[in-house]
Amino acid sequence: MPSPQAQRPALLIVDMQVGLFHGPQQPFEGQRVLDNINQLIHRARQAGAPVIAVRHTGPQGSPIAAGSAPWQLLPQLQLEASDQRLDKTRPNCFVGTGLAEHLRAVQIDELVIVGMKTQYCIDATCRAALDLGFAAVLAEDAHTCMDTPALPARAIIDHHNATLDGAFVRRVKTVDIRF
Repeated sequence: MPSPQAQRPALLIVDMQVGLFHGPQQPFEGQRVLDNINQLIHRARQAGAPVIAVRHTGPQGSPIAAGSAPWQLLPQLQLEASDQRLDKTRPNCFVGTGLAEHLRAVQIDELVIVGMKTQYCIDATCRAALDLGFAAVLAEDAHTCMDTPALPARAIIDHHNATLDGAFVRRVKTVDIRF
């Protein structure tokens, strides 16, 4: 559901990678989140909206070092060769990636943000989008994380949905998002 002033939205898929999704800790409701992301990929593609998949690159020797099997995007993501792929080394998808410049060049001014992990890269990217002048929609049921010693994943997701909504993003359910 893009805002009325939006020229063009894009779907931004954050860190849906083999090593994060199928790592030692399983993401909360991972299959449901993956299914929702694939629905949004399909809807974006039908509307002619760009699909951008970002993957986090860890340092050499880390579990998600560039080129490693865990670093790869999930094969279950219904991406096509024409979808843009970016690599990042920071939680914020804009730092060092050229993402903002690319979006401006193709007149995208709104991002639908989905993926992993809620309290790190999703949070940082939502906040940065606003600072850079982009409208952001957070698909409230298409981002996830793992339980932590301090909080269960469900509480982290609920907290971020509530905290980011209004101040940084418009929070929308997958079923209500249109491109």
